[in-house]
Amino acid sequence: MARISARKRIWGWYFFDWASQPYNTLLLTFIFGPYFAQTATTVLVENGMAIDAAKAQAQAYWGYGLTGTGITIAILAPVLGAIADSSGKRLPWIWLFSALYVVGSAALWWTAPQDFSTLWALFFFGIGLIGMEFATIFTNSFLPELDPDPTERGRLSGSGWAFGYVGGVLALVAMIALFQAGDNGRTMAGLSPLFGLDPATKADTRVVGPFVAIWFVIFMVPFFLYTRDDPTQKGTGIKLGAAMSDLGRTLRNLPRHRSLMAYLGSSMFYRDALNGMYTFGGIYALGVLNWSIIDIGIFGILAAISGAVFCWIGGRVDRRIGPMPVIVFCCITLILTAILIISLTPSSIMGIDVGAESALPDIAFYIAGALIGAAGGALQASSRNMLTRQGNPERMTEAFGLYALSGKATSFLAPALIALTTDLTGSQRLGISPVVGLFIIGLVLLVWVKRDGDFAS
Repeated sequence: MARISARKRIWGWYFFDWASQPYNTLLLTFIFGPYFAQTATTVLVENGMAIDAAKAQAQAYWGYGLTGTGITIAILAPVLGAIADSSGKRLPWIWLFSALYVVGSAALWWTAPQDFSTLWALFFFGIGLIGMEFATIFTNSFLPELDPDPTERGRLSGSGWAFGYVGGVLALVAMIALFQAGDNGRTMAGLSPLFGLDPATKADTRVVGPFVAIWFVIFMVPFFLYTRDDPTQKGTGIKLGAAMSDLGRTLRNLPRHRSLMAYLGSSMFYRDALNGMYTFGGIYALGVLNWSIIDIGIFGILAAISGAVFCWIGGRVDRRIGPMPVIVFCCITLILTAILIISLTPSSIMGIDVGAESALPDIAFYIAGALIGAAGGALQASSRNMLTRQGNPERMTEAFGLYALSGKATSFLAPALIALTTDLTGSQRLGISPVVGLFIIGLVLLVWVKRDGDFAS
């Protein structure tokens, strides 16, 4: 077999971000998430619930569904990472979880309003999300192998994340230009939805599931063509016993590696807060600002473009000064952005009444979206690179499994806190407030994180 060049391996690795990003952009945040909330709200209203209470309840359902998915990921992530490191095989797992991604996303086609099931919608969405998250764990573990120079990994991580955002932007543009109809029955490009999709049955929106599945299948081809497991790792089978023994040893030794433990704790909270902002952003705009799905899609394009640009910039900054300053700056930016979002109503900003007809709240939310895209993208890229400095180089997939555990051990926390706060206050706007506290906790824990971790020679 011909040798795969370093350049091809890097570009193959980039293509995973390109292929998988639409699950976050189109399904989690800007198209299916708001569609779920809109449809669940309609069902609740038809069953006699008041409109504001129904909106809050739909947001709570979404949060509880993500809570269950997050718990599943948290339990299995470190175990699967340990198995992959013990067996030396990661690609078979990526194939498996890619299949879950495709099945889960494609099945969202069967969520028509006429026979809408909240349970089945959340189940299929969760299957796809589990597939994406686990495939990401194994793919991220290839990062240290792409360049032996640790200072270059920040650039690679940032560029990969930026490339993924570009893919998300193009997928979102294609969705709202070719399929998603507005109030006039036309798409953003002035077309009737392709393939005769009927807006009355929300087929123009539900098609986002199969569209994301097909996108993933096509653009994962470069990844599988150019990515290979380490040929020196000759292990066979899943080696569950060895994996659990190794994982147990890692967990027992974790208190000795204070920097790694502090970083896992820190990232656990700030990534959870960020995911809360991503997950509920579109639903918030739909329910609080009364935006349409197309409005939310345009908002998503702005956020994703901002994310792509600042991931690329953040990667270069990361290469020059390291990931820590990037992470701190982004967390502070996101705290201020969250406070701005919580303050918005259709007629006020930061408690200042601007009038019911004013466009300022909408403009402020667009600005907030750009800030979330910019700071959130750079934060995730630098966080991924920071883990390569904190983890054991000999157990990197396991380290990313623990990283996923730290991200998912409380990944249910932001959705659960948002769902609970929304339920208790009956307000979508106030329901978002827990993310501020989560960001602050994450910032405080960074005090105990060493720049190059505990394993640096």
